[in-house]
Amino acid sequence: MPSQSKDAGGVAGRYASAFYELADADKALDRVADDLRNLRAMCEQSPELARLVASPVLSRDAQAAAITALAEKTGFHQLTLKFLGTLAKNRRLGLVRDVISAFLAELARRRGEVTAEVVSAMALKPAYLDRVRDALAAALGAKVALEPRVDAAIIGGLKVRVGSKMVDASIATKLQKLRFSMKGIG
Repeated sequence: MPSQSKDAGGVAGRYASAFYELADADKALDRVADDLRNLRAMCEQSPELARLVASPVLSRDAQAAAITALAEKTGFHQLTLKFLGTLAKNRRLGLVRDVISAFLAELARRRGEVTAEVVSAMALKPAYLDRVRDALAAALGAKVALEPRVDAAIIGGLKVRVGSKMVDASIATKLQKLRFSMKGIG
């Protein structure tokens, strides 16, 4: 997901880089990455949480208390708890999605992986994700880290984005193409 502004991407990147170094030193990269993926999924599934994270109206302390309580209840790693609290205290919690993307991209880069975003109409079972990962790895000739997302608007099928390349095999796109071709006939 692109950052909301050029400056926000730079700030998000700096926070992600600092958080990566802390997680690496604590030998908690995988655990922290799982926490961040879970938080991103929660933000996508809960409009209330997305509003809480992005709200400029809430005070720093209120945002910090809310996000810390959520992270504790979810069982996030202590480092993730502190980092989210720091983002809130510095009025940067609104950048959390950009920070998550930058952190996961850095993790994949350092592991020599290519990151692929896979969008489906419903959550895919791990066996299906493994098949997609294997097919992409064979096609790209590299290790692939998947970032699954759910978007019911695509109706069915998949959208896969690797870097600037995208394959859109969604039913919504196929219906749109059919609609355009039908308009041309009439």
